[in-house]
Amino acid sequence: ARDLARNFLNIVFYDEFSDEGGQLVPARTQNRLHRWQQPIRLAIEFGASVPARQRLKDKADIAAYLATLSRLTGLPMHITTQGANHIVLIQNIDERQAAAARLQEIAPEASEAAIRSIKRMKPDTYCTVFAFTTGDSAIYDRAVTVIRGELPDLLRLACIHEELAQSLGLVDDSPKARPSIFNDNQEFALLTRQDEMMLRMLYDPRLKPGMTLAEARPIIETIARELVGGDS
Repeated sequence: ARDLARNFLNIVFYDEFSDEGGQLVPARTQNRLHRWQQPIRLAIEFGASVPARQRLKDKADIAAYLATLSRLTGLPMHITTQGANHIVLIQNIDERQAAAARLQEIAPEASEAAIRSIKRMKPDTYCTVFAFTTGDSAIYDRAVTVIRGELPDLLRLACIHEELAQSLGLVDDSPKARPSIFNDNQEFALLTRQDEMMLRMLYDPRLKPGMTLAEARPIIETIARELVGGDS
C-alpha cells in the first residue's frame, strides 16, 4: 500500500516535461491533480497510408481498451465520428507533418513546443498525448493522442495503453513504479494491476480536481490501504 501511494503521488502530481524556449524538455515540476469530469468521446483519424487491416485492428483494440478504462474510472467513454473531445491520430511519418495543423484546430492554445514535438517527433518517441483544460481549470476537456502508424502491432498496442491512460491524469513516469506502464524502461507494455488501481484511485470521489499533493496525500494513503489491504 505504501508503494502504491508513493507511485500514485509521483505519477499524478508531477509533469514529465516543461516548455523551455519553445522546446519540450524532461523536467519534473509539481502540479495539481487533473482529471476529466465529462464523458470521453473519442475519434480515431488514420493517415491515408495506414492499411485497412491495421485500421480494423487498431479500432478494435481501442474500443476494447476504452471499455476497460471506463470500468476502472466510472467515466463513460465511447468511440464517435462527431463531436469528439479526444482525437487519436494514427499516422506515418509524412502525415504527421500535417498533424500540427490538426492539433491547432482542436486546441488553439497548444504551445509551439507541443506542435514542434509532433512535427519533429524523435526516432525513439513512439507516441505522445496532450490533454487540455480551459484556463486555469484542473478539469480536462480535450485531448490529442499521436501514434506512429508505422509501428508493429505490439508497439502500437502499447502506445494505446499508455497514452490513453496517461490522458486521464496519470501524467508522469516513475522508475520506481513496477510493475507499471508508467515506467520509462518499457519493461511493461500493457496496463498492469497496479496501473488499474491507480486509475481507480484517480477517479475516486474523495479526490477532487485541483487538489495539491499535500491535500491529497492522506486520502491517497487511505485509498491505497483499502485497495491493497494493510500497510504492506
